[in-house]
Amino acid sequence: MQVILLEKVVNLGDLGDVVRVRNGYARNFLIPQKMARRATAAALAEFEARRAELEKAQAERLAAAQALGAKLNDLRVEVTQKAGVDGRLFGSVTTMDIAAVLNELGHTDVSRSQVRQANGAYKAVGEYPATVVLHPDVSVDITVAVLGDIA
Repeated sequence: MQVILLEKVVNLGDLGDVVRVRNGYARNFLIPQKMARRATAAALAEFEARRAELEKAQAERLAAAQALGAKLNDLRVEVTQKAGVDGRLFGSVTTMDIAAVLNELGHTDVSRSQVRQANGAYKAVGEYPATVVLHPDVSVDITVAVLGDIA
């Protein structure tokens, strides 16, 4: 199926590109998320009429993401979990935990789907790198310090 991209999509294309994708990817993800639209003649004409408006909205989202990225750059976040004497956690620190701590610090625009952990959930006390992807063009590295709460 051919679709018109209404915003930049990683590994697919930029705003306004007409790309061919699998039917299920278009129907189940791109179109419901308002990231794309079927590439019909009427849709192409409507897109060209709204191109300036969509480019302005995308530029505003990019500027907001860059501003938040400047605040989050090289941030150190501390997460406390119950741990054993040897430093192993009874549970693990996931993206949901990191996003919750960022929200407590006042960065309410960060959701758990934007947090990336390179090697999966953290299962021991220590410092680990994490990445927060705010926009397809903006990703910020943070440090997550996992502290053990021996109970």
